[in-house]
Amino acid sequence: MEGINTEEIHCQGCGVLIQTENQNEAGFAPKSALDREVVICKRCFRLKHYNEVQDVALTDDDFLKMISQIRHNQGLIIKLVDIFDFNGSFISGLQRLTGTNPIILVGNKVDLLPKSTNKNKLKQWLQMSAKELGLPVQDVFLISAYKGVGMERLKTAMEQYRKRKDVYVVGSTNVGKSTFINQLINQSTGVNDAITTSYFPGTTLGFIEIPLDDKSSLFDTPGVINRTQVAHYISDEDLKVITPKKEIKPRVFQLNEKQTLFFGGLARIDFEQGLRQSFVCYFSNELTIHRTKLDNADELYRNHVGEMLKPPNQDTIAKLPPLRAHNFRVKGKTDIVFPGLGWVTLPDGEATITAHSPEGVPVSIRSSLI
Repeated sequence: MEGINTEEIHCQGCGVLIQTENQNEAGFAPKSALDREVVICKRCFRLKHYNEVQDVALTDDDFLKMISQIRHNQGLIIKLVDIFDFNGSFISGLQRLTGTNPIILVGNKVDLLPKSTNKNKLKQWLQMSAKELGLPVQDVFLISAYKGVGMERLKTAMEQYRKRKDVYVVGSTNVGKSTFINQLINQSTGVNDAITTSYFPGTTLGFIEIPLDDKSSLFDTPGVINRTQVAHYISDEDLKVITPKKEIKPRVFQLNEKQTLFFGGLARIDFEQGLRQSFVCYFSNELTIHRTKLDNADELYRNHVGEMLKPPNQDTIAKLPPLRAHNFRVKGKTDIVFPGLGWVTLPDGEATITAHSPEGVPVSIRSSLI
């Protein structure tokens, strides 16, 4: 393809600048496609030929510029978050960008939670957490985009809240937004030609437009990169290990004070002080949990990270930030949450603990959801 300057080629579907280097970024097209009279990016190709939406990542600036256009329109915002990574998948400042439009919060991947999870408590926690982060929401729904769980109830509510106006779906990368949109497409229309791309002036990538009726449409917006997601610091291979694929099975460890649990080599929890008690761990069933004495923990990590304590693999080690400590004094039934990984429940009494996570991926606590 020598002699062809891709800088001058824009996708005929969504307007994005065509590039041939990175399949996961906006505007990708194989070099062979540049010979065609009409050049479209991979995202538009999949939409046109397979009725399938693929998510692409936008930089923060591009995303903010695009989403801020919504405030000039009237419609319903559906904000999709990952139940296992609420903070990492939350887009801050969303209400400022979307004006007075109503917002529904949708927690994805509910099918992976243990059956003992209190769904009402989870919904209350999601609503309260969003409000604390400056986003009052009209309602909260729990779904599995992959399995279609909860989609009918959400669709009914969507029709009530939108009042025949447009709907905008927003979310960060790795939240399952493409799967969610594809579920809606399958349930809303089977006609490829009814789905189009649309891009606002001054933006670099289109919204996917799915007609809902003769006056309104559902728009999928490209996913924003949120740097507090642990997914951005690990390899694709490790991401498969830490991402639950089926219902999480709790693993229980009885710890005395001055003992440590390692979650692979990506996080750890030190039981600094307290009576012997249970630490109930809710992580991907494939993630190895290793117990050791607190006195030995630092040396064990130095000598065995990437081997006994795995993941991370070598690709992840090359880009993983150092682990940083977060100190907590807990009382009552409490969850210690490692964003993007899982959480540990302390069902008994009082404890002083230190939780370690990659720098930039903050640990938090909440009342137990189980």
